[in-house]
Formats: sequence, structure tokens, C-alpha cells
Amino acid sequence: MKRPELLCPAGDFEKMRTAIHYGADAVYLGDPRFSLRNKARNFDAEELATAVQYAHERGVKVYVTANIFAHNSDLPAITDHIRILKDIRPDGVIISDPGVFMLFREKASEIDIHVSTQANITNSESARFWEKMGAKRLILSRELSIDEIRKIAETVEIELETFVHGSVCLSYSGKCYLSSFLASRSANAGECTNSCRWKYALVEEKRPGEYLPVFEDDRGAYVMNSKDLCLIEHLPFLSRAGIDSFKIEGRMKGIHYVAGVTRVYREAVDLIGNENLYQSRLPAWQKELSLFGKRGYTTGLLFGYNKDEICNVTGVNYAPESELAGVVLDTKGQFARVLLRIKISVGDSLEYLIPGLVDKVIAVDTLRYEDGIEAVSALAGETVLIKAPEGPSKGDLIRKICKA
Repeated sequence: MKRPELLCPAGDFEKMRTAIHYGADAVYLGDPRFSLRNKARNFDAEELATAVQYAHERGVKVYVTANIFAHNSDLPAITDHIRILKDIRPDGVIISDPGVFMLFREKASEIDIHVSTQANITNSESARFWEKMGAKRLILSRELSIDEIRKIAETVEIELETFVHGSVCLSYSGKCYLSSFLASRSANAGECTNSCRWKYALVEEKRPGEYLPVFEDDRGAYVMNSKDLCLIEHLPFLSRAGIDSFKIEGRMKGIHYVAGVTRVYREAVDLIGNENLYQSRLPAWQKELSLFGKRGYTTGLLFGYNKDEICNVTGVNYAPESELAGVVLDTKGQFARVLLRIKISVGDSLEYLIPGLVDKVIAVDTLRYEDGIEAVSALAGETVLIKAPEGPSKGDLIRKICKA
């Protein structure tokens, strides 16, 4: 059985390095003007060039997002962006707008085009249309069932990609005006405020200030608050259906999420075709992913619509069991030199996130600075030496186990 590509989010250079360190085959990133993720750090032209070089030196592909719905006023900047990408030579660009598609075909035909999920590819004829237009890959709509995916795969020869993990919204393939109406920030220009996650109640016109719960629940109603997508259990199924690339959402999430989720899916993808071992590792993967699914998990529409399975109607956010403590800069004998992200103290329990989902938990019994001075605690931003188990290396993350 083929093993699809593992495609991971890179909201900034640090997140890209983290994704690559933990096993991404490819990363997706973008210029904030065109990438539908303005609140992510993103990349300017110089940083894009550096990022592509860095990834290519490590055998990792880079796809640049340019999937806004462009207005005439955007076209000069997009044309200039195409010229820059023509020189940078990413492995592909992600596009939803037919006009932007044609500009890339005319001005940079050597760059592969991936048609964004925003283009709503929900049927075989739509897939055939984009194939005839010269697309290299189709990022399928999130509204598809496994049977629909299989039928599209049987229709076209080009690559197919689908999301397998991360946040989803309840609007149709991400096309939402709620943020525009309520906060004057357009989701279709990369400025979504996640208005669907807010807590809502019903107010009758003649009784202002009197809030009526939509459900029989005094905590309010979260009618648009989707659980997060998690298809870890179904990757072999998707591979057999014809998917060529598994995509993880999360350019706006931190490096703890990127590291933890990437290393789980890396191991899972590598075990596709070994059903017994895959099933034996599934509980460990699900346990690890539970650290990052604060709204609970769903399989989305892969097996049909079930609002009770998709929606987090209570609005409950699950408390994290750990938090990012620091990044290993290098190792010296029994110690790791760590740049801290939070305060840590002697007695804390730390876990080294080593690629391959190997648990390396230690209790901090010694904490010292580089000049040899020992400390009881150290603060975020400081570099310290911490006892390290065998195995960690430069770039590994360390997380602090939260006490119950």
C-alpha cells in the first residue's frame, strides 16, 4: 500500500523547523497578504526564499498558500508575488481563485498548482475540470464522505489531498461571513476572529437583556462550535481510497502542537500497510493527540453527517495535561542545554519529545546555568542545563507535565 505524503503547517520559521524536525514530508506556508492566515506570523519574500532553501536542503517540499479570493486591487501585488515565487521555486502553490490560477499558468507555468479546499471540489466533474486546467493536485472539500472521495479518485489521475487533523469550522469549506458581520474582519481575507466559537444565547426583541438558552443548558449554546478533526484511526482507509497527501491544520497553533501532532502522524503514516502494528499503536497515538484536542475530536463528514458527533454543544474546552517548557539547543554529556519558554523548578516533571513517540520523562533534580551556578527555578527566556535522558537532540521540545 502506498504511503501518502505527510503535509504539516508552518505558520512561521520556527514552526517550519519543528515540523521538519518531527518528520514532515512537506510543509505549507505563505505570505500574510495572500494566505488566509493573517494572524499567523507568516513569511515575507526574503523569508520565503530562506524557508524554501532550508526545507529543500532537508529533502522536504514547500507549498506556498495564495488562496485568497482576490479583488482587482489585489492583482498587482499578486503579480509581483508570482514573480518572486518564480525565482524562489517552491514545490507548489495553493490557489482557490480561477483568476489567480490563470495568472500563475501564464506567468509561472513551471510552478505546480494545488487547488485549495476553498474551491469546493465536491464532485468528479469538478475534479476533471481542474485536471484539464492543468492543476497538479486537488485539496478536496471537507464536506466529502469516504465513498465520494473514492469515486473522485477513480475519475482523475492527478494527486488528491485531504485534511486529517485540526480545527474545522461549520461554514461551507471555510467560506464564512460571520466574522465580517460581527467583527468587521473577513475570514476570506485571512482575518477570521473565530466568531463561531463564541458563546451565544437567544434574545427576544421585546425583552432585551433577557437571555434564553437555545438548548436546555444554563451554560448557553455553542451551535456553531465544531469539535476538532482527527482521522488517525482511518489513515489506511483514506490511503486505499486514493488520497496522496494527508494535511494537518494548524498554522496559527504553537510549536508544541506542531511537534506533538506531527510525530504521531509520522509514525502512523509509516505503519500504513502493517495493520496489526498500526492497531497496536493506535491507543498511544490517541493518548498523545488528546493533549491537543481541547474541543474534543470528530471524524467530520467522512462517514456522514451527525451533528451530535461533530458539534461541541457544551462549549467545554479540555484542560491541557502539559505545556511547552523549552527547546533543546544542544546536549552536553548528561545535560541538555535548553531555552526555556516557561518557568520551571526543581521537582517538576519534564517530558522530552523525541521523534518517534518515545516517552522520556524525568524529574528535575538539578537545574543550573551555563556558568555552573545551580538554581531552584529558572524563568522563560533563560538558557539552562537540565539532566537529559539518553536520546534527545538539538531541536527536540521539552514539555512540563501539569499536576492534577
